[in-house]
Amino acid sequence: QVQLVESGGGSVQPGESLTLSCAASGIVFSVYAMGWYRQAPGKQRELVAGIAGRPSGGATNYADSVKGRFTISRDNVKGMVFLQMNSLKSEDTAVYYCNADRGPGARYWGQGTQVTVSA
Repeated sequence: QVQLVESGGGSVQPGESLTLSCAASGIVFSVYAMGWYRQAPGKQRELVAGIAGRPSGGATNYADSVKGRFTISRDNVKGMVFLQMNSLKSEDTAVYYCNADRGPGARYWGQGTQVTVSA
C-alpha cells in the first residue's frame, strides 16, 4: 500500500519560513519523480516544485512564483521529500500536497497539509 504523509504545515507571518516534509512508503522511492503541489480556495491545483528520480539525477523545476524562495530536495535513503519555503507571502496560502509520479497508473498523492501566511 502506497502512502505519502505530509507534515510541517502551519500558520506564519509574511516573510517567515516553513519546511514541509513528505514521507513515502510502499514504493521504490528513488525512481519516482516527486513533486509539491498546492491548491488555494477556489483555484486549481498547481505544481509548485518537482524533483526527478533516478536516473535523472534529481533535476528540479519550480513555478515562476516561487523561484528563488522555495527549494525542493529529497533523501532517497529515508524515502522523503522536502520543501523549504522562505520569504513566504500571503499568496502562498494553500493546501500543499506531496505527489509521487512514475507515469500512468503510478501516480500517488498525500492527504495535504495547510499552509497559511497572514499578518
